[in-house]
Amino acid sequence: MAKAKTNNKRQCYISVPSQMISSMSSSPLEFLLVSPKKPSKTLKLKIFKNPRFWFPLLFLFGFLGMLMNWSNFDPLVPFAPNPCSISHQESSVSNGVSSFQLSVGSKVENVEERSEFWKQPDGLGYRPCLDFSNEYGRFSGEIMKDRTKYLMVVVAGGMNQQRNQIVDAVVIARILGAALVVPILQVNVIWGDESEFSDIFDLDHFKSVLANDVRIVSSLPSTHLMSRPVEEKRTPLHVSPQWIRSRYLRRLRKEGVLLLRGLDSRLSKDLPSDLQKLRCKVAFHALKFAPQILELGNKLTERMRKEGPYLALHLRMEKDVWVRTGCLPGLSHEQDEIINNERKLRPELLTSRSNMTYHERKLAGLCPLNAIEVTRLLKALGAPKSARIYWAGGIPLGGKEALQPLRREFPHLYNKEDLALTGELEPFAKKASFMAAIDYIVSENSNVFMPSHGGNMGHAIQGHRAYAGHKKTITPNKRQMLSYFLNPSLPETEFNRIIMDLHRDSLGQPELRSSKVGRDVTKYPIPECMCNASNAH
Repeated sequence: MAKAKTNNKRQCYISVPSQMISSMSSSPLEFLLVSPKKPSKTLKLKIFKNPRFWFPLLFLFGFLGMLMNWSNFDPLVPFAPNPCSISHQESSVSNGVSSFQLSVGSKVENVEERSEFWKQPDGLGYRPCLDFSNEYGRFSGEIMKDRTKYLMVVVAGGMNQQRNQIVDAVVIARILGAALVVPILQVNVIWGDESEFSDIFDLDHFKSVLANDVRIVSSLPSTHLMSRPVEEKRTPLHVSPQWIRSRYLRRLRKEGVLLLRGLDSRLSKDLPSDLQKLRCKVAFHALKFAPQILELGNKLTERMRKEGPYLALHLRMEKDVWVRTGCLPGLSHEQDEIINNERKLRPELLTSRSNMTYHERKLAGLCPLNAIEVTRLLKALGAPKSARIYWAGGIPLGGKEALQPLRREFPHLYNKEDLALTGELEPFAKKASFMAAIDYIVSENSNVFMPSHGGNMGHAIQGHRAYAGHKKTITPNKRQMLSYFLNPSLPETEFNRIIMDLHRDSLGQPELRSSKVGRDVTKYPIPECMCNASNAH
């Protein structure tokens, strides 16, 4: 072994095969290493003229040159360009994975993050476009001066259902030319949430954004406190502005206060252009979450974003969802029996078509997707295994175990409890509206969003993402795809091709609200609330 010294006096060694050492030790090279005490000039001349001197010397230089070539050729051989760096290379191995393997893994992940799955749809140049008419502006002046008419509303349901009703309450106030008293959030008997409007939404922002549209007041003035409000509990579905004026305006002028309850889907989806724009203004601009909710929602968003793009799933797998839809989870016989027994005990909870069997509902696309179906759909649509996924919604029937099929294929699966630091969610404990608002923020900010079932939150986020530039939103084509899910003989490659084809036009591309009757403008904001070069006002 040849020993070398470094500047820091550490010792390092070059490995040489034993065969080489034995061959060199048996060669005349020994005469170079051990010199005679009194060499003569004649002996020196004989040594330089002797071929046995030159051959070993040439061999030695050739061998050293080969060592240098080998060490530069392959980093995995024991001959590194700097022998003393071997210990550093060994220390870079962690948990049985070398730095070389780690670099390969990161390259694969980067390739996955650049995959087609994260590609955004073509927004066709559409942008928010809320240009109200001159007539609308003139009527605004009259509304702001009026101090005689006040509209009070009580909104019910979950947070997203309440959002929809608040949007319509503003529009109804505009139709009647009345001031809107800050909406009252009805205490939810299911979740026991007693939150007020200002707990969930930024009230000052709400008033400021709508200052030129509807006068917003925090409470009735003293002149109207003793008024007996005109109360309407059962407004028909999908009423027009003309119906509202003919029904309420005369009595409102007489009594001064109108109280409305249960506004869900009461106002028509097809309104004059200015009122549709007002709907968008309320939904996408005025209803901003309260600062403390917005702050935490944005923190969780950044924690999901820090390693690249992420997908948000809105999963509807809670017990009450299975009961109300008339569907079964389909993951175990025990869970299916729980739902069947609950539905027999409380048949009034069934909101889906009662004359259809579970199988018929499933094929009609009326059931939520379970974890296995969500997993197969994502894989068929090209979601990489390394995809980071945020799942929004309540705890599924069966707990987080119900999500194991999804977690096995996509291990980077998180919800708000996983992302929040200790104590961050404590102020919002037992407040379902707060939790729903946080899910809304993280889902709306995602690179890709997909709901497992329709509903108020899925529809609201779809519209919000469209208004924000048509961010990718996958709408599962359940009615057409589920027959392929139930075909076990279909090869996986063929299944993936079919599913991909079924969803080519369901990825959040611009879609006209007017292409189907009864569409909500806050879900399909084109053409009333968005325009491009071809339909600019």
